[in-house]
Amino acid sequence: MPSNYETFWSHQRYAVVGHSVRKPFAKLTYGALKKRGKTVYAIDTSAEQVDGDPAYQDLSSLPGPVDAVVLEVPKEETADWMQRAAAAGIKDVWIHMQRDTPQALGLARDKGINVRHGTCAVMYLEGGYHKLHKWINKLRGAY
Repeated sequence: MPSNYETFWSHQRYAVVGHSVRKPFAKLTYGALKKRGKTVYAIDTSAEQVDGDPAYQDLSSLPGPVDAVVLEVPKEETADWMQRAAAAGIKDVWIHMQRDTPQALGLARDKGINVRHGTCAVMYLEGGYHKLHKWINKLRGAY
């Protein structure tokens, strides 16, 4: 039976939120979703494009609805983006490892959002060195 982390990737439409100016945009997650044939939108308030695709400023400016959001923003912004996801009616959010906060997790719980956190999103999407992370987490029963 697939884990809660694995089922996150069963959606068809995603938004990936990051900041090119502060840290390179979350291109691994973005690109891996595109390779899987998913509809994926980049939300990056510091760029006009990501990988040649338009970058949007917020969830409300997307050209279509999304089923899930991946947050790869600085920790101090995570709760704000969680609130935005809740306001948009999104029920599945992944907070990239080491970016979760008690406030963001509390908001998710209060709003009925199925939040995944504490691990790297890309581990579930592609191989490379992420295969090692996957193997270790499977051994620990955390996959």
